[in-house]
Amino acid sequence: MNGLALALTALLALQAGPEMALLILIIFAILIVLALIASGIKIVPEYKRLVVFRLGRFAGIRGPGITFLIPIIEQGQWVDLRENFINVPHQTCITKDNAPVDIDFLIYYKVIDPARCVLNVTDFDGAATGMATTILRAVVGDITLDDVLAKRDEINAIMRTKLDEVTERWGVKVTSVEIREILPPKDVTDAMVRQMAAERDRRAMVTKAEGEREAAIKVADGKRQAMILEAEGKKKAAILEAEGERQAAILRAEGYAIALQKIYEVARQVDPNTMALQYLEALKAIGQSPSTKFIFPMEFTRLIAPLSELVAKTSGSTRRSE
Repeated sequence: MNGLALALTALLALQAGPEMALLILIIFAILIVLALIASGIKIVPEYKRLVVFRLGRFAGIRGPGITFLIPIIEQGQWVDLRENFINVPHQTCITKDNAPVDIDFLIYYKVIDPARCVLNVTDFDGAATGMATTILRAVVGDITLDDVLAKRDEINAIMRTKLDEVTERWGVKVTSVEIREILPPKDVTDAMVRQMAAERDRRAMVTKAEGEREAAIKVADGKRQAMILEAEGKKKAAILEAEGERQAAILRAEGYAIALQKIYEVARQVDPNTMALQYLEALKAIGQSPSTKFIFPMEFTRLIAPLSELVAKTSGSTRRSE
């Protein structure tokens, strides 16, 4: 295009006069200079940097903002500072127990030194992918299949640490490594399904047994509480019954005491003759009894002494009257 414009300018200069030809050449030269200057003006965004080379030598890093590159002498290469990722497709690895697994993962990284990222590595994505694949195979080869499936976070941490040690010399920081999918062999998958089914059955049986045990415990506890309540009820009833009997006995004793006191008071006012007649009535009742043996207290003779005296007095008075 520039050659065509130069040829047209030369043709116009030949057809015009000498003065016009000179003017056209000057204008054309000015336009070329302006185009070169415009091509050297670069606007660097905040999230990018421009690595500058002057005559093939590293001349520094520029940005953000407006910068100028000397045309032809200086060249620039853009570097993005934002966090980026690499999608590593399925990689077949052999575990410690010789089980093949397919693993795919993501590598998240961020450029921290644009100069080293440009000067020290040709293709960072390819180099990081190859390094990550090698590290993954080494890590998985040292652990069993069960650990590969169960310790995904540990594998991510180990890979991130080892990969970051390598990429540091490239001016790149590996922020995270995330395993997306682990595909074990089909026979292993079938065995895992059977194992999960057996585990679910075991948990169901354990849960059922736990429920039955808790139910039995609750039933036994209920019976125990009922027996305790029944025993407490019987104890309280017995206490109340004993308390009632005690109160009744006290009342009966008090009644007997009052009755005896009344009898004693009345007996003090009765004369001996009346008492003697009462004793005779008692002897009469005893005599009517069918028993052949009678027991009299030792005081009986003393009790009938007044009666004997009364009989004697009565007999003496009758004789005197005769």
